Amino acid sequence: MSLLFRRVSIVLGLIVLAGAYIASQKLSEKKAPPKKKESAAPVLREVGVFRAQNGSTTSDMDIQGSLVAYNKVDIFAEVTGMLENTAKPFKVGSYFKKGEILLDIEDDEARLNILSQKSSLVNAITIVMPDLKIDYPQSFQQWKNYLDNFNVETSIETFPKPIDDQEKYFIATKNLASQYYSIKSAEKRVSKYTVYAPFSGVITEAMINPGSLVRAGQKMGSMMGTGDYEMQATVSLEDLKYITTGTKVKLYSDAAEGTWTGNVRRVSDMIDPNTQSVLVFIGVRGKGLREGMYLKGKMKTSAVNNSMTLPLDLLVNQNQVYTVMDNTLRLQKVDILNTNATNATVQGIPDETLLVKEKMIGAFEGMQVKAVELTASK
Repeated sequence: MSLLFRRVSIVLGLIVLAGAYIASQKLSEKKAPPKKKESAAPVLREVGVFRAQNGSTTSDMDIQGSLVAYNKVDIFAEVTGMLENTAKPFKVGSYFKKGEILLDIEDDEARLNILSQKSSLVNAITIVMPDLKIDYPQSFQQWKNYLDNFNVETSIETFPKPIDDQEKYFIATKNLASQYYSIKSAEKRVSKYTVYAPFSGVITEAMINPGSLVRAGQKMGSMMGTGDYEMQATVSLEDLKYITTGTKVKLYSDAAEGTWTGNVRRVSDMIDPNTQSVLVFIGVRGKGLREGMYLKGKMKTSAVNNSMTLPLDLLVNQNQVYTVMDNTLRLQKVDILNTNATNATVQGIPDETLLVKEKMIGAFEGMQVKAVELTASK
């Protein structure tokens, strides 16, 4: 009995399993297959662009350097004598206007020597007057007037002009011309006992005091003009072609208030072999300037045709920029003419080329983008 029951249970289990399988198959046939999801279109990154427009451009060139006084002079004595007191002390920092007395050397002996020579000349002319009256009566009156107006205290006057060659030769035989030129030389020399300021400025070195004996050839000090300065700046040989004499330069100092306007006065012909740079001298005037003061500035370069100015941060790999063609980023090589802290002047970009407006993070050549045209870069 138990055997029969076991066999029936097995058969019933098989029947149930077969029925379940057949039912599942039927249900799967009736169920609709799932629809495939359509792939979403990729979202392109928007990129601002502008159209390249070449033309004649100028740029600001950064420049810097130290100030040097344009007028500087060392003062030497040309005569010997005792240094006397003057209205202003000859000391470092003392300011003198142009034409004021800097130094006064005692000249009594030199002046007395001139008076002696003039007296000798008057005596020599007086001796020849009788001969002039007899032999050259037509010349007598002008020499008499010269003698009557002769003043030993003032600078000697030029001799009367000879009326004819006979008078000229006669005066030459009396050695009057030699005495005249000796006196003129002495007068010229005595003028050197007083030293006048050649320009307005200050004393930067004083090496002698009143009461000291001054000898000819001795250095007495130095003077520097305070109204006119030059900034010595270095410019690379590549940028030299954009600089011309007279170019305006706006200058400023990080350590002092104010701005100044200078101009390029000279450009050196000598090139520094180590740096391949050239000295440029920029003249500048104004209040608040001092020798040795360090200034910075910006200088307008000469116009360059068929070029354009771009922000410096648009440059890639130093000499390339990103362009957009068919919604794809491309790298365009450019020729860098000059740069400053913010901009670069370049050539080599065809007109109407779409240039990327701003620096892109993560950009690469071949990247798919959506170009959004903006106004041209300034």
